[in-house]
Amino acid sequence: MFVLTADQRRSTRHGDRVDALLEALDPWTAAWSDHVALAPERTVGDEVQAVLLSAESAVDLSLTLMRATHWSVGIGAGPVDWPLRSTSRASSGAAFVNARRAVERARGRAEPVPLVVAGQNAHAQESATAVLQLLASVVRRRSKAGWQVNDLLQPGVTQRDIAATLGISTQAVSQRIASAMLDEERRARPVAVALLHEADGG
Repeated sequence: MFVLTADQRRSTRHGDRVDALLEALDPWTAAWSDHVALAPERTVGDEVQAVLLSAESAVDLSLTLMRATHWSVGIGAGPVDWPLRSTSRASSGAAFVNARRAVERARGRAEPVPLVVAGQNAHAQESATAVLQLLASVVRRRSKAGWQVNDLLQPGVTQRDIAATLGISTQAVSQRIASAMLDEERRARPVAVALLHEADGG
């Protein structure tokens, strides 16, 4: 199991963004509903937590939060106490403890990117953290033009389709894909997923 905890960065300066985030995550929760044990919710203060059934959903949600840039994210891998309660606040288990450990570390200045994994396997958690931080760096540096193409690049949609939608050439679409490192992200995600599984397995 995977528990993801997100803590808002500089909330005293920018105000509470939790409600806006939860609303923005509604489409994500609907799209990943089969992978969500407990949907994202406010836990305490300006923190958000979700309980996830798959490493794939943990990777996707963490990178979604990195795109938003306002969050420190910890992913806790490990067992949980069954049955889960109706809220993550009332639930318990090693994954929750690991998520707390991970988000505390993600908040620190020693991390190049505020995304950390903590799990049952110390070596795997460090490897997963390294790969996810690299992916997060790509996501956080992506331009608005790159995100336009990323959001349109869905199964069955061609570069020609995207070019027509954006009113640009197919060559320009290809250039945006390269600049945004979309292919590199797609290929690296399964590596992060595999390492999260290792972190979960002990």
